[in-house]
Amino acid sequence: RASRWALAACLATAAGLGGVAVWQHEEARDARAEAGAEQRRSAELAAVLGAPDAKAGTARLGDGASGTVVVSKSRDKAAFVSSGLAAPPSGKVYQLWFADGGTMRPAGLLDPASRSQAVLLDGPVDRASGMGITVEPAGGSPKPTSAPVALMNFPA
Repeated sequence: RASRWALAACLATAAGLGGVAVWQHEEARDARAEAGAEQRRSAELAAVLGAPDAKAGTARLGDGASGTVVVSKSRDKAAFVSSGLAAPPSGKVYQLWFADGGTMRPAGLLDPASRSQAVLLDGPVDRASGMGITVEPAGGSPKPTSAPVALMNFPA
């Protein structure tokens, strides 16, 4: 009788360890996919910043912060580099926008925990003439819900 209980305990332990192994494998796969996506974003950001036709413009953002926008027409992409940006209010995030023919279209979010960062704006530049930054609810908004913190024209 004791051997049956021991066998059952061993089988339960093996099944539990098998489940843990499957879970760890899935977690590792997800981490590899995330790392690959981050590498692609970093490579694309570097390509925009180093493009032969890249043009940059810098502006003061207030409270000693500065922002630089870099545009590559040949890549149809833009990047934003911030330095010294104050933390947004709790539950809020800085959102980037393309200024496109009098309207603003979403271009990504800044990491609220980072005071300085470089990000590739989401989407093509197309006919956008500049960019804006607003403070939005965490996760962002489809349209600006606050006055711009900054507006920057793209360099000519």
